[in-house]
Amino acid sequence: MIDRDPARGYRLPADGLPGWLDPIATTIAQVHGSDLTRFLPPVEGARPSAVLMLLGDGPDLLVIERAHDMSLHSGQPAFPGGALEALDADPVEAALREATEETGLDAGGVVPFAVLPDLWVPVSNYIVTPVIAWWREPSAVHAADPREVASVHRIPIRQFADPDRRVRVRHPSGYVGPGFDVAGLRVWGFTAGLVSGLLDLAGWSQPWDERRVVDLNSPLVVDEP
Repeated sequence: MIDRDPARGYRLPADGLPGWLDPIATTIAQVHGSDLTRFLPPVEGARPSAVLMLLGDGPDLLVIERAHDMSLHSGQPAFPGGALEALDADPVEAALREATEETGLDAGGVVPFAVLPDLWVPVSNYIVTPVIAWWREPSAVHAADPREVASVHRIPIRQFADPDRRVRVRHPSGYVGPGFDVAGLRVWGFTAGLVSGLLDLAGWSQPWDERRVVDLNSPLVVDEP
């Protein structure tokens, strides 16, 4: 049974969450958009969307690689998600629908338990609501929609937290932001900012060399064997 809490905008499992998720569940209300990004939503004109930050008991995170021929975010690692549609009751429902369409996920085994503040992706002009969920009953996942998804990965949190895999990524525009070299992918941009915030929120972060700056398309600092 999943209960809706309209005051907080997220769903809570009646039988509770596993203990390793307690730090996130108990501190989520203290998080502000400025803790995660300097790109906060404009007053109007941006399209609402949602992404699913799905945590499995590894613990691990579900990450997709966008198709390499898309007009926006081509080939970029990301969380499953997309624009809210008329049939979506809220961002939670949109995040679950998009994740199901993109990865073949069985949403019946997913427990959404928190939402982060709305954030803005200027390049696509989306207001994004990140939905955090526990993968209580994992299901098989794959690139269910090749038009949008090239590959699907369950990436261990220990890889994201590994100081040797953390970098700051310099985009050709000059923008420099957080990054991670994990599972043969360079996670950067909006998604990396969310991962970095999640590590801090859960107490999983480890000290790392923030002077390590790499160009976006340079070789991975830590590649997979």
